[in-house]
This record gives sequence, structure tokens and C-alpha cells, in this order.
Amino acid sequence: MLSRLTRLQTLAVCAVPVVALLATAVFAPLPFSVAQPGLTADVLGENKGTQVITISGAKPRATTGQLRMTTIEATSPDTRVSLPDVLDAWFDTDRAVMPRDSVYPTGDNLKEIEQYNEEQMRASQEEATQAALGYLDLDGKDIEVDLKLADVGGPSAGLLFSLGIVDKLNGDDSGGDLTGGRIIAGTGTIDAEGRVGTVGGVPLKTQAARRDGATVFLVPEAECAAAQAELPDGLRLIPVTTLEGTVDALVDLEKGAGKVPSC
Repeated sequence: MLSRLTRLQTLAVCAVPVVALLATAVFAPLPFSVAQPGLTADVLGENKGTQVITISGAKPRATTGQLRMTTIEATSPDTRVSLPDVLDAWFDTDRAVMPRDSVYPTGDNLKEIEQYNEEQMRASQEEATQAALGYLDLDGKDIEVDLKLADVGGPSAGLLFSLGIVDKLNGDDSGGDLTGGRIIAGTGTIDAEGRVGTVGGVPLKTQAARRDGATVFLVPEAECAAAQAELPDGLRLIPVTTLEGTVDALVDLEKGAGKVPSC
């Protein structure tokens, strides 16, 4: 009996640090962010009472339909994300666990991160304008484009900004709209040459798009697989690589002509 009690006591003593380690692992902050579908905004219209695209030096067209840029909402950089949070979000299709560095690639505090995102947005807007005016063979000295989108940072709205400018200035080049009256959403960076880049968070953005009425989603071609993984019913994917190719695909979709690419 004495021997058995000693053995149990020994096990109990040994178990204390193990339990402590497990408790620390469960509640310790982890280098992840938990994200969910965010807001979408129609770049052809207003956002929070302010026109997203304002053009001077040329008369913009009246447009129909919508071109909605999409976002994700992530836990703030100073939020403690623990193992239970990660496990809970892992099995939830409306949320995703993402490496913190992929959501907040720079800065150690909220102010630095906000400043970085604002700089990324400004650069994206400039390149989106250059890409659109270059595509239309218009001189940026004669036409001024002002882009405003409150409470959104980063470069991932670039493609939609360019498409909005093209639609307002030229439409489908034959009097119609790029949207064909549809609600079209999408994501993707863009450079001044009109090349579309990848973004991240695409499955959550497709959910945001469908929630807000979109039936078509423009996705960087390299992220087709990610977009298909949890694609909402009723949302058609169109993979894109350049501004010119995106416009062509939308015109073909509008007119029911040609072969519209798909993932």
C-alpha cells in the first residue's frame, strides 16, 4: 500500500508541470489573426456619402450595375489570439485563421499599421488610375481622377478602381456598361501597366460579395483554387491577369459573345 501511494504521489508531482505547460499553450497568444468577410463597396457609386470615383477634365458616363470591391475584417494587431480561438475559427466556414504577418505585414503598433495601409491604398489608387488611363489612351495631364474610399486600406481594390474608371469614361466602348447591369465584385492589385496581382483572403471575399448581391466575382487567376474552395452558390468566378483581359471578359459576358474564362 505504501509503495502504491508513493507511485501515485510521484505521478501527481510529475503531472503538475505538464498541466502547467498545457495551460500555457492553450491560453498563450499565437501569431495568428482571425478574419471574416468584410464590407464591400460599389466603386461606381458612393461609400459613406462620398463619391468613390470623381473625374474632372472629361464628362463621366451615367452607369448601371455595380462594381463592388471586397474586403476582409481581421482581429486587430493587438488582439490576443489563443489556441481555443484558432480551433473555433478553423471549423467555421465564415471565418479563417491567417498568419498575422500576412494580414499585418509591417509595424508593431496600430498607428504604424494604419499608416502603412494608407500608403498602400494611395499607391494603389495612383497605379489604378495610370492603368485605366493608359488602357484608354488618355492623357493623365488632361484628366484628373480622385479616388476616395473611407476606412479601407491596402492595395487589393486596385483592379476594381481601374474598372470603375474605364466604365465611367468608356463603358464597353459601344455605349453599354461593363457590368451589363449586374452586380459584379472582385479583388486584385494592379500596377501601372495593368497587370493584376494576388491578394489573399479570397474565400472570405467571395462570401462578402455574394452576401451583398454579386453574381460574378473577378479573381486573380493564381487564386482560382482558393476561390473555388468555399465558393458560395450563385457566384460565378472569372479569372483575370490583366486589366485589358478583364475588360474583354466583362464585355463578352455582357454581350453573350466570345468565351468568358472560368476557373
